[in-house]
Amino acid sequence: MPPAGGGELGVLLEKFSDLDQLQKEQEIVIMEINNMHRKICSSPETVDKAVDSFLLKLRGLYARAKELSESEISASTALIGLLDGLLQSGASTAQRKKMEVGDQKKKRIKSDTDTARFSAVRNQLDQAANLKGEQVAARVKSDDEKDEWFVVKVIHFDKETKEYEVLDEEPGDDEESTQKYERKYKLPMSCIIPFPKKGDPSSAPDFGHGRQVLAVYPGTTALYRATVASHRKRKSDDYILEFDDDEEDGSLPQRAVPFYRVVALPEGHRQ
Repeated sequence: MPPAGGGELGVLLEKFSDLDQLQKEQEIVIMEINNMHRKICSSPETVDKAVDSFLLKLRGLYARAKELSESEISASTALIGLLDGLLQSGASTAQRKKMEVGDQKKKRIKSDTDTARFSAVRNQLDQAANLKGEQVAARVKSDDEKDEWFVVKVIHFDKETKEYEVLDEEPGDDEESTQKYERKYKLPMSCIIPFPKKGDPSSAPDFGHGRQVLAVYPGTTALYRATVASHRKRKSDDYILEFDDDEEDGSLPQRAVPFYRVVALPEGHRQ
């Protein structure tokens, strides 16, 4: 298959050849004119004897030179037009290729991004399914429509609806019978935070001094916002925390909470 622009290139070469031929003819005519000029200067008496024929021939040479010069101008103009067209075509082709390469790059990036996103979602769903039987932190709306966080156990995870079915094993005392009861909830993934593994301190984030966290208040199954007062202790791996609104005698007491009952404070959390 011939390369794009091959037709224009053939015409361009043909015009080059025509221009070259015109220039060669001009050289011949100019050489004859110069010879006649030298003859006039060197032998004026010879010219006097045949002045009419001599002048007619010289006039013809000048006329031919003028004709060839005008033809050269026309050929040069045509070549300029062809060259401009080829340059524009080349620029358009280069721009088009650049756009095609850019589009291909965007498609590759999109494909890679989609693959990474799909992989991340799949991993997230697999991790969610693996939480069955585990205790997690769950955000539930209270009767007065406030967000409350407490410890629940995962019963099931539905990959289709992306919802957890969880069990609150210690929701509180039944006001009428004083018997403890259990309550089940169906919650979206955004309402669940897995705890670090109890036997693996390395699975827990390393929260520094002054960091705000969400932690289980000692002696309860409820989670509240707290501030890290000191780093995790090496022996017990407990955090020393100061819970919001836990003021006693004008100051916040420092309470020890196991690392596996402390999670990052969700963005936009309000207690």
